[in-house]
Amino acid sequence: MKITLTKPDDWHLHLRDDEAMTSVVAHTAERFARAIVMPNLKPPVANTQLAADYRQRILDALPENSGFTPLMTLYMTDLLTSDEVIRAKQSGFVHGIKLYPAGATTNSDAGVADIRKLYPVLETMQRESMPLLVHAEVTEPEIDIFDRERVFIDRHMTKLRQEFPELAIVFEHVTTRDAVDFVRESNGPIGATITVQHLMYNRNHMLAGGIRPHYYCLPILKRETHQEALIEAATSGNSRFFLGTDSAPHPQHAKECACGCAGCYTAHAAIELYTEIFEAENALDKLEGFASHHGPDFYGMPRNTERITLQKRDWQVAESYRFGKDMVVPLKAGQTVHWQLITEQGG
Repeated sequence: MKITLTKPDDWHLHLRDDEAMTSVVAHTAERFARAIVMPNLKPPVANTQLAADYRQRILDALPENSGFTPLMTLYMTDLLTSDEVIRAKQSGFVHGIKLYPAGATTNSDAGVADIRKLYPVLETMQRESMPLLVHAEVTEPEIDIFDRERVFIDRHMTKLRQEFPELAIVFEHVTTRDAVDFVRESNGPIGATITVQHLMYNRNHMLAGGIRPHYYCLPILKRETHQEALIEAATSGNSRFFLGTDSAPHPQHAKECACGCAGCYTAHAAIELYTEIFEAENALDKLEGFASHHGPDFYGMPRNTERITLQKRDWQVAESYRFGKDMVVPLKAGQTVHWQLITEQGG
């Protein structure tokens, strides 16, 4: 059995930098034509010049003739200005500005402390048609980690949608039924990315019978009822939901330790795993929309013209991959994946 799709895009990706990036970027470039690249480096990619420099490093790291296009983003800090938003828009290569609440995830210490102070910047983004990409979690320690997305919706997302009705908002890596309902029911331009790991797993997979650090990501895996809502949204054909892997490589030693990093590495088999999920839901006819059409339509970009083919054929994921001077353990390490991307060389 084979299926052919318009070559998909990844609308949420972490590539890291330098030697580590060079080790992993080919996995994405093989499967995706474009990707929205997250800006949470150290120091963060907080202005257009830094984005240009990072983009060039990505292009230099790509395999020859890959054809892959990195779509850059800026990191929203408390110092972001309207002039910088305009420069980013005029660059032609910056396609969004990422809002990390301070302390929400990896390298988010420079994130926004009070979104209300950036309302003038958001007004400029709305006028310039620059999307706001939101990591939608509160970070107060007294809020239960499993409730942080829901509380962010109540405190901030609803108000953002009301105050800036024409601002394009991407609700990144939704993890709850609350988020799915918010995206479905909101007015104005809004979309949401959904990851492989949040479709495949729930918190029982991560915690029952022993802690599995390579399933640990932020936002954290939720209850099975939330997982079911995500699967229904992804396979529904609703154009507000599209593919975003949030593939986030970390060195093996930084995951398998007393204070392990948050993030799942999925770029090595992302489109194959999404295909498994859609097949299990008898929704392969909806996969191309989710993976290849809804994202570019939301961002106002042309759909890709290149196509890829996947074959129903078992293959085993490597136990680890090189990651700079370290190793990264991928999702489903050592396990079988049931769909395989057919390369130009035939397998």
